[in-house]
Amino acid sequence: MSVRHYLRRPPEVSATEAMRLVGEGALVVDVRREREWRDHHVPGSVHLPLTDLAARAEELPDDRVLIAFCTGGLLSRGAANLLAELGFEAVSLARGLVGWRAAGGELEGERAS
Repeated sequence: MSVRHYLRRPPEVSATEAMRLVGEGALVVDVRREREWRDHHVPGSVHLPLTDLAARAEELPDDRVLIAFCTGGLLSRGAANLLAELGFEAVSLARGLVGWRAAGGELEGERAS
């Protein structure tokens, strides 16, 4: 993925807005590494590491909003841009896991509690 994917600003949503979108059927796509995913992730989210995203994007539904998710928001911006280029309706979660936790979002995983 080129640097432009990280520099261009895709639509971003706050954690509160992301929670509302999930309630309406949006899907959180966690683009972090395996270990980070095992430690904690959003319940019901899909794990698709950024390094595999382009090759495995066909596994994602094309009839739902996709919310790209990472730890702090940088990787998710690149992922949301790539997903949009591939024809998906995608947004980036502003502040990623940091914002999700701050808004009281639920987490599950080995270190979620």
